[in-house]
Amino acid sequence: MQPAPVHFSEKLWPAWWIWVVTLGLGATAAIAFIPVGLGWGVVAGVVALGLISFALVMSTPKIEVRDETLTVGRATIEREFVGDVTGYRGAAAYHQRGPGLNGIAFMCIRGWIDPVVRIQITDERDSTPYWLASTRRPEELTAALGGVMVQYREPVENPEAQDGNSPDAAEESGTA
Repeated sequence: MQPAPVHFSEKLWPAWWIWVVTLGLGATAAIAFIPVGLGWGVVAGVVALGLISFALVMSTPKIEVRDETLTVGRATIEREFVGDVTGYRGAAAYHQRGPGLNGIAFMCIRGWIDPVVRIQITDERDSTPYWLASTRRPEELTAALGGVMVQYREPVENPEAQDGNSPDAAEESGTA
């Protein structure tokens, strides 16, 4: 039997600056051991760099959408239990990760990835209300799951200026 086709797949690799931090930590380990001996310092730096890199690669989650299943990190659910799917960017994503977060939601969030997708879980036997997952391609993930993207606009400082009823708006349009 052939595996079901993959409609969406993404690995949430660390951002470039995480790798720079990893190099810095390796160098820090090397410097810490140099007083013992130059060889010990080099070995400690290489070992630290290797262990941190290994941990980053092994802990990189994958999001995968197939005909019958959705996998986010180590969690998998049948698509029949996936409800509304909504993608968020910018301030709306920040709200979902922070003030708007339900404490019992399943989270697969990476701090170096801003957009998130909220996936409602409809299985009555599951107490998890939704999954919240970081993704660099929220439009594609929401489309693969039949969801929508939230179009968030920053609040306007002077709401009257937006509808054209303010004196400044009349001056700008030349109708004063």
